[in-house]
Amino acid sequence: QVQLVESGGGLVQPGGSLRLSCGASGTVYHIYNMGWYRQAPGNQREVVATVPPGGSTYYADRVKGRFTISRDNAKNTVSLQMNSLKPEDTAVYYCHALIITQIGVPPLDYWGQGTQVTVSS
Repeated sequence: QVQLVESGGGLVQPGGSLRLSCGASGTVYHIYNMGWYRQAPGNQREVVATVPPGGSTYYADRVKGRFTISRDNAKNTVSLQMNSLKPEDTAVYYCHALIITQIGVPPLDYWGQGTQVTVSS
């Protein structure tokens, strides 16, 4: 059984910074794409940033230049450094990973439990 466990959310003032972390526990054979998504009240879940095992990262236009995604393949972790936070960044942030748990089994989508990020003065 694979679980994604997130940490690092909280309350921060506009212009501040937060760092989110997510680790995959359990039986993991290979992880393809990892990323962060967010969902604000009344809105659909949207992609924030993604990173493949060894390729280029992707950022939503709204966070380019402010957020940085990184992953540690040896530790099966992904992090999101968020700088210059704005009130519109307020949302529940979800970690995502596409994971193969054993050879011969197709990859499955896994999600973290979500962590609240609130940007307010």
